[in-house]
Amino acid sequence: MKRFLVISLAGIFMVMCLVSITLAASQEEAKAMVEKAAEFYKANGKDKAMAAFNDPKGQFVQGELYIIAYDFEGKVLANATSTKLIGKNIINMKDPDGKPFMKELLETAKKGSGWIEYKFNDPKTNKIRPKVTYVQKVDSNVAIGCGIYK
Repeated sequence: MKRFLVISLAGIFMVMCLVSITLAASQEEAKAMVEKAAEFYKANGKDKAMAAFNDPKGQFVQGELYIIAYDFEGKVLANATSTKLIGKNIINMKDPDGKPFMKELLETAKKGSGWIEYKFNDPKTNKIRPKVTYVQKVDSNVAIGCGIYK
């Protein structure tokens, strides 16, 4: 019985390690996508970049990863998975715990770049889950980001 418990605990530990490695890789992929999108924006300009970011079959939508873009007033400029949000101001959007995550996202971007954590509805499960988004300033009035569910 003791041996079974030790083996079970070792198995659980290994699974937890794999999950944390997968999460780290996903965060790295999200950050890499933002950096790629920022380079595209700088090389091609705002109009061409927004068209590319809003293309659901384009290079900036890969599985669960996709680029979002906002102006610093909170207007959605790009979101290939929720096109109905484009043009809407969501600066006052809060997560289920009341955290004003859009304001925090834009404040983080204004400083250059960074990660923010909040809770959001996962469309795959239709459940509220923790989410982390990497955001980066790409010009004086535009931020782009990419997030993953934890």
